[in-house]
Amino acid sequence: MKETVVSANSFDARSTLQVGDESYEIFRLDKVEGSARLPYSLKVLLENLLRTEDGANITADHIRALGGWDSQAQPSQEIQFTPARVIMQDFTGVPCVVDLATMREAVAALGGDPAKINPLSPAEMVIDHSVIADKFGTNDAFKQNVDLEYGRNKERYQFLRWGQTAFDDFKVVPPGTGIVHQVNIEHLARTVMVRNGQAYPDTLVGTDSHTTMVNGLGVLGWGVGGIEAEAAMLGQPVSMLIPRVVGFKLTGELQPGTTATDLVLTITEMLRKHGVVGKFVEFYGEGVAATSLANRATIGNMSPEFGSTAAIFPIDDETLNYLRLTGRSDQQVALVEAYAKEQGLWLDPKAEPDFSEKLELDLSTVVPSIAGPKRPQDRIVLANAAEQFKTDVLNYVATADEAGEESFPASDAPAATNGVPSNPVLVTAPDGSTYEIDHGAVTVAAITSCTNTSNPYVMVAAALVAKKAVEKGLTRKPWVKTTLAPGSKVVTDYFDKAGLTPYLDKVGFNLVGYGCTTCIGNSGPLPEEVSKAVNDHDLAVTSVLSGNRNFEGRINPDVKMNYLASPPLVVAYALAGSMKVDITRDALGADQDGNPVFLKDIWPSEAEVNDVVANAIGEDMFSKSYSDVFAGDAQWQALSIPTGNTFEWDAESTYVRKPPYFEGMTMETTPVSDIAGARVLAKLGDSVTTDHISPAGAIKADTPAGKYLTEHGVERRDFNSYGSRRGNHEVMIRGTFANIRLRNQIAPGTEGGFTRDFTQADAPVSFIYDASQNYQAAGIPLVILGGKEYGSGSSRDWAAKGTALLGVKAVITESYERIHRSNLIGMGVLPLQFPAGQNADSLGLTGEETFSITGVTELNEGTTPSTVKVTTDTGVEFDAVVRIDTPGEADYYRNGGIMQYVLRSLIRK
Repeated sequence: MKETVVSANSFDARSTLQVGDESYEIFRLDKVEGSARLPYSLKVLLENLLRTEDGANITADHIRALGGWDSQAQPSQEIQFTPARVIMQDFTGVPCVVDLATMREAVAALGGDPAKINPLSPAEMVIDHSVIADKFGTNDAFKQNVDLEYGRNKERYQFLRWGQTAFDDFKVVPPGTGIVHQVNIEHLARTVMVRNGQAYPDTLVGTDSHTTMVNGLGVLGWGVGGIEAEAAMLGQPVSMLIPRVVGFKLTGELQPGTTATDLVLTITEMLRKHGVVGKFVEFYGEGVAATSLANRATIGNMSPEFGSTAAIFPIDDETLNYLRLTGRSDQQVALVEAYAKEQGLWLDPKAEPDFSEKLELDLSTVVPSIAGPKRPQDRIVLANAAEQFKTDVLNYVATADEAGEESFPASDAPAATNGVPSNPVLVTAPDGSTYEIDHGAVTVAAITSCTNTSNPYVMVAAALVAKKAVEKGLTRKPWVKTTLAPGSKVVTDYFDKAGLTPYLDKVGFNLVGYGCTTCIGNSGPLPEEVSKAVNDHDLAVTSVLSGNRNFEGRINPDVKMNYLASPPLVVAYALAGSMKVDITRDALGADQDGNPVFLKDIWPSEAEVNDVVANAIGEDMFSKSYSDVFAGDAQWQALSIPTGNTFEWDAESTYVRKPPYFEGMTMETTPVSDIAGARVLAKLGDSVTTDHISPAGAIKADTPAGKYLTEHGVERRDFNSYGSRRGNHEVMIRGTFANIRLRNQIAPGTEGGFTRDFTQADAPVSFIYDASQNYQAAGIPLVILGGKEYGSGSSRDWAAKGTALLGVKAVITESYERIHRSNLIGMGVLPLQFPAGQNADSLGLTGEETFSITGVTELNEGTTPSTVKVTTDTGVEFDAVVRIDTPGEADYYRNGGIMQYVLRSLIRK
């Protein structure tokens, strides 16, 4: 158990709250002047400081600063936030446990007690990212995919089962249960936490950027890198600046025919345009009461797509109703209500809290929408989607004029059909039937687990579209890979109870798994004949998914254009088969009598959806699904595991290896130094995401990672994904900056993980990994040059770990997204920004220069320089802004990283 922090209680805030027969210690917010006017999210932070005030890291001055928050000021006051718990998924969680296991050995080597390396806050992991939709469209697809998952991941799962026994307060939700975010809101979230007699707001950090889904339940939390999560597990507070809070007022109600997805895509577009990076977003107003908990969770989930740290809703009756529905105890529900009302955390629809900025949306103005073809904020009104596709496809298909007459075989030359490039290809299916696919063909239609499947309204709507389509004689087009991957078993329970499962099966949306599939790149291969046609003829085919991420190269290596849509629209596009089809006007197919069938003919009414939701979903479903959620199935329980406090590393393992972070580490820090004679490993443009940087998706044989696995005796069919091998740093280093869509401007004309190696004569084009090895062998430090929004996307720790292990000492960009910037510091990499209004091109940087960075050593004096001097051998000189934003981050950097800082701190205790 975590030791209760004894608060200094400078404000005499300690009190008791009686709920039924139970009495709880609480810390009253009304004891702090100014607390009543604060937004909900800052009240939660204020309680956190009151309860953890220790007079050193958290002082009365910090509490006063938060109570006296100036909504219009730029963030400058650092506070230490202590999350109540940590949540992880297995892709990012495995490296966390690997690092904890390695830290135990490092502590012992430095003369400390290995048992000190143990979660001090509750840590829960949901294994949900390892299932791949290899099999689809059959009734046994789920079983086949689970069997394949266990076969591929046995070593990882044995390691995690060991972790569950070796570490206290660490629980694992086994595979085949659901996705972390839905399991979190349906079961793990407390809303009000109770521990050691204290009641306080449930707060958390998670190793997935979509941790913010739980914001819909009034729980403050956000995604962090795995390295930050490890520190939080070990009792380290999260260093942060008191943020600006954007108030987003909701009015009115959604119109019939619009969905939560349409709403969230509209909000995403608005907030991206407004600019909310590093800010909290908080929803308020009378429209909140009209927003279901499921819709709130959908909105919260998309916070990373807005760019905000969190996107939270206050607690109200809707929150309580959801807690009851999902099987929380009567005492817990009563506590949430009593605590929220006592502390001023209950929604007042008429209140106008003090916000830094305000936006407003009338829900009745939301219209059906999709987003794409490569960013979630690029919303397209559904009625304009086919027309917009005609324009967007030109960015993915060379026209005859651009390519030149000789560039295409005569049969492959793109023709223009109504202004849209066309290159129809005849495909023969395994059963001997034939069909034609062209640019715009929908080859993946996926109802995915993350954003929408916690929302029964859109899921039931999708199933009803399927039902009506079957009754009209429609089915998916034969080239569409259709998958259903719910976020929890409750979804299939209510489909079964409502009698809707057979209809989903008949249009190809058979269950493929419970977990994160298509969104994370685990869509599995396209049918062989479709993949061959796409690649042989360079077709710009599409995916449509009900997820939150559609970045280039993420969904499937064969698919160039990706669109986000609601689950019922995913079904509709599977029926239509092409983005060229205007599904609001064109027929989706023909019925048994040859009559055209339109979307309006199979779209369910709001009353139909509500009727199914009301009659098919009950509290008993949640109680049954989560009654023994940590036990796992027979396959999980049959895994053999080692015993003991330290892990028995297998030297032959290609999944789990001891990382090198603590090699040669001493108790004393090494002074930070300036950077001299550095070369550029990559010069990148705007919107480079962590998907571009971090290894993800399938491992190709002709890449450094593929060659490594081959050299270690792994057959190509057993390569698995980068995500599944996150516990092996050797694989992950080789896959860093290796995304197939990465464009490194130092190596023009290439796409993927390539650079030029200036350690060799004529600087030949080389794999980034191979070049980095040569640079490191020669003792040459490396830098990365980037543009705007560097590191946006998922909170992937390996984007920072891989960067550091490649020998990169500094990254210089125009701007960063929050998590990746802090993760770079956590791995000892210096994040810098070009001067305002400048970038690599305006400064004349080509990436072929040699760089020196001076002024870094000021950090050794206990201060952080605002700028450092960057000079090149070509005469370019500028002052780069140092993006070490807090004293805590400076401490991490001085220690060589956050893990080294934590390790030294624990040993000294």
